[in-house]
Amino acid sequence: MPTFKGDEATNYDSRIQRLIPGYELLHDLTLAQLHTLFPESARILVVGAGTGFEVVRLAMHNPKWQLVAQDVSEDMLEIAKSRCLEAGIQDRVSFLAEPLAHGKKEYDAVVCLLVLHFLPDDGEKSHLLRAIQSHLQVGKPIFLADLMKPHTPFEREAQLFACENLGLTSIGVERMRHNLTHEFFPLDRMRLADLLDECGFDSAKPYFQALGFVAVTSFALP
Repeated sequence: MPTFKGDEATNYDSRIQRLIPGYELLHDLTLAQLHTLFPESARILVVGAGTGFEVVRLAMHNPKWQLVAQDVSEDMLEIAKSRCLEAGIQDRVSFLAEPLAHGKKEYDAVVCLLVLHFLPDDGEKSHLLRAIQSHLQVGKPIFLADLMKPHTPFEREAQLFACENLGLTSIGVERMRHNLTHEFFPLDRMRLADLLDECGFDSAKPYFQALGFVAVTSFALP
């Protein structure tokens, strides 16, 4: 899994929007569902919060939401802390700069966008999902977005073309081509369904797709 230290952390926000077609729409649709489910107060855990893009957006939307931003990259979370301070929301956001451990069922929702595909399916994916499930109250949602296995032989090339149109350089395209084959661990839909079931969630309900990137919501079972 990438460490996202130094320049990787500093340049993350400008880079990610050229790598994920519909990046802002993904966050808009996640926010829309959280708004619908929790119009009043909520306690939300953001797993892989990175530089705080989604944390700030969520906290600014509803002043009664309390958020915990978790990430294994201290450099990324330092940027997130600065953003929260600048936005004046630091009193409603806590930070956890370490791997997510099992915990108490104290959250109304978990947001985990573009994290799981960095983990191999050798127990690491299930370990993270079980840890998330241990924090979620029964019947509460996880919003999960990740790179999935391609549905067609040309989907990956279409992704690269879309990224180039978003401003990714030719060097960036070749790096992404390498990463799609060697650095990510995408699932197919059947394996995702099995994994969610194994880890204590109900069936996945898709709410976003942009070529290989798919977002679903699922609810914690007892």
